[in-house]
Amino acid sequence: MERLKCGPIVEMPGDDMSRVIRDLMRDKLILPYVDIDLKVFDLSIANRNETDNMVTLQARDALKRYNCGVKCATITAERDVLEMYQLKHMWQSPNSIIRNSLRGALFREPIICANVPPLVKQWRKPIVVARHADFVVPGPGTLEVSFTPTIGSPYHVRVYEFQDTPGVAAAMCNTDKSITEFAYCCFQFAQRRNLPLYLSTKETILKKYDGRFKDIFERLYPKNVQAEVQGTRNIFPAPPNGRHGSKSDFVAQGFGSLGLMTSVLRCPDSKTMVADIAHGTVTEHYRRHKAGLETSTHSMATIYTWTEGVRHRGKLDGNPKLGIFANALEMAAIDLVETGCMTKDLALCVKGFGNVQRKDYLNTFEFIDKVAEQIGAKYKQVFLEQPA
Repeated sequence: MERLKCGPIVEMPGDDMSRVIRDLMRDKLILPYVDIDLKVFDLSIANRNETDNMVTLQARDALKRYNCGVKCATITAERDVLEMYQLKHMWQSPNSIIRNSLRGALFREPIICANVPPLVKQWRKPIVVARHADFVVPGPGTLEVSFTPTIGSPYHVRVYEFQDTPGVAAAMCNTDKSITEFAYCCFQFAQRRNLPLYLSTKETILKKYDGRFKDIFERLYPKNVQAEVQGTRNIFPAPPNGRHGSKSDFVAQGFGSLGLMTSVLRCPDSKTMVADIAHGTVTEHYRRHKAGLETSTHSMATIYTWTEGVRHRGKLDGNPKLGIFANALEMAAIDLVETGCMTKDLALCVKGFGNVQRKDYLNTFEFIDKVAEQIGAKYKQVFLEQPA
């Protein structure tokens, strides 16, 4: 069977059950139909440790060169992970390195299935969410923020006086350049998708920090694009950094499941994109899988990671067939869920806790096999059958 030609995509495998699903769906849903020039960088915690995290830097450089990537969920090197995997160092996370280097904005959008009821009943259309140093305070003392200018005297701002109890502190900083690039990414995304754009700030509390975001967004929001951005379809809030994660998780859970969420990093150059998985590595399911026990792990987010990557590569290559294939694969997965073939987490959303039996859901492998059947039929219909 002739496959669709596809230019370079940077593939970044990760850890645990997320990696297992990535292998399954790539080999069964993507590679049988798309001939991709894959540039693979293994971002598993073991390989990051073995390469002194150089593999993450190599992946970052490849993304800058090829402008298109798909990333698997990865384990963050926290204190317990440091001991468990005997790491040489508490390595900086791949997400942090990639996002900071590419200076993009992260967009998260729920995947809507008609039969999966949202927890917030009034939500009917997708909500897209676009994007500190911290330390432990050991005891009593004064917390200050200081700034030393290149020219002039330093000045200090007293933040808090810790009395008889320890605590924690966090600092946030940003540059006008970074905020400007974030604004441009948001404007471009809103115009491309015909969505209204809302800047979600807390200017009443963070008058200077969030106020800076507000001022720059207002300055860059020219009259000639207002009509284009002010659509009526969906809501697209853009919170400053530090509040993105909690809001996107809230939106995803509100629409039924954390697994029903896309995550895409788009950059201000308008051509670089990295599709990621919004949820984690699903460690508990991986332990069950390693023990030979059945799992029913949600794979929709992984499917959408690849469809986003293939679709974007098609735009870069000027190959609309790749976009058609990506749309067909997404519809194959959604159609399957809407006909009642789903993993356990969605069955719980549909039927309610305590009402789900084993016959009501598919396991991890069964679901991907069902999607493979669907996309096989759709591919034949769209690309192989000649019109009469």
